[in-house]
Amino acid sequence: MSDDPVVHVVDDDEDLRQSLVFLLESVGVQALTYPDAQTFLDEFDPAEPAVIIVDVRMPAISGFQLQEKLAEIDCPAPLIFCSAHGDIPMSVRALTAGAVDFLEKPYQAQRMVEVVQTQLIEARRRFAEQAERQAVRVRLDTLTQREREVLRLVVDGMPSQAIAHRLGTSVKTVDVHRARIKAKTSADSLGTLVRDILTHRVTV
Repeated sequence: MSDDPVVHVVDDDEDLRQSLVFLLESVGVQALTYPDAQTFLDEFDPAEPAVIIVDVRMPAISGFQLQEKLAEIDCPAPLIFCSAHGDIPMSVRALTAGAVDFLEKPYQAQRMVEVVQTQLIEARRRFAEQAERQAVRVRLDTLTQREREVLRLVVDGMPSQAIAHRLGTSVKTVDVHRARIKAKTSADSLGTLVRDILTHRVTV
């Protein structure tokens, strides 16, 4: 995975796409363009760090529909809307759904550069966090269903005696499960594993 996010420009206005690429490349930012959302979805790799600039009104799949599709696959890329038809309700909808900014066309070049450069930093942070989250998930995938049950209760802050009572088993059995969880996930301790789970918001 590259450490340098790529800017993806999704807009049916060819002149805007080309001018935006020229602007971004003039400040050393790599940019790719797509004439519609489907083309973008067909070519985009959600595992690669990215910033996405998208128009609201496009044929077939609108900018808002694209935003929903990216949310469905848990894509962490910062999304910037850029529209000639923007209004307050539209911008509120975009931002409420997770977009990082909503710029009006014609955009101010310096403003666009500033927003993109800020979001390139944010993209690096988001994708690094996602990689760490996935690493925790991979570790948890080694556990049995029973071990996950025990771990969920550990995450809830329950001691072994309370867990044993909840699950109808012995404290010794719970302690065996705790030891196996620690070993299978290569955790320094269950405390550090719980910290990783909570920090990266992983569902056990």
